[in-house]
Amino acid sequence: MSQHLKVSGAFWGLSAMELLGHLDKINRQDVIEFVVGCWNSDGGFGGNVGQDSHMLYTLSAVQVLCLFGALDAIDKEKCACWVASMQLPDGSFQGDEWGEVDTRFVYIAMNCLQLLGRLHLIDLDAAVRWVLQCQNWDGGFGVAPGAESHAGQIFCCVGALSIANALHCIDKEQLSSWLAMRQLPSGGLNGRPEKKADVCYSWWVVSSLSMLGHTDWIDRKALFNFILACQDAEDGGISDKPGNMADVYHTFYGLCGLSLLGYEDYPLNEINPVYAMPYSVLEELGVPEERGLHVGKARREKA
Repeated sequence: MSQHLKVSGAFWGLSAMELLGHLDKINRQDVIEFVVGCWNSDGGFGGNVGQDSHMLYTLSAVQVLCLFGALDAIDKEKCACWVASMQLPDGSFQGDEWGEVDTRFVYIAMNCLQLLGRLHLIDLDAAVRWVLQCQNWDGGFGVAPGAESHAGQIFCCVGALSIANALHCIDKEQLSSWLAMRQLPSGGLNGRPEKKADVCYSWWVVSSLSMLGHTDWIDRKALFNFILACQDAEDGGISDKPGNMADVYHTFYGLCGLSLLGYEDYPLNEINPVYAMPYSVLEELGVPEERGLHVGKARREKA
């Protein structure tokens, strides 16, 4: 059932291994050959070999290649041009040739192009204007103008604004307050009001608060306890909720939450809240630090 998103699965699993400091246990060449096999003639990547190009899988593929220092395995210009071609006249982005528009795709485009060193290929100002149109009265962001605020979309919009150096355009305190209210008595976080806690929001909410400078607005120890309660004592993976079956998606994002908040019992590699990648990888790529927020060192000093 997961074959259509195998590239994204590879990103979640491999990034989790990198956070744990064990990426060296993976056969680098096998991964690179698989990812390159998902690269299409139009420049984008499909979720698996032989599938159509989509923005979601293109970013995952580029991120995996970055983890292994293997961007030279593809034509970076061709890939970047495909991503840029998804921008519409109003500044928004579609996910593929079929035209679905979503705030996820603005973030994906900016992240991917920054990793490829070609952010200049898009109309950044138009993209920022469209993102700002997606902000609601409560300070949050939805999938499109007028859509309900959701933590996943907030991450995408805040991440895009951060990459574009445009976080000054929003009320950080109002949005941080909405995000802080996502913490429930269990210590876990939900994605919108009246929903149950889910480990994945340990990333979507905390990374957004990190970019906004307000991770101290949630109870970090309570969140640690919730994430750890979702770990399977036998296989080690992390699930969405305590007692459920673990999977690679929630394992990765659970580890991300622990990394962002400085979990001391098992030191994890530091992850950048903007790009969802380790700082060490971004430094190797030369991604400009001023376009993200290097909160890791400050976080550990404060903790």
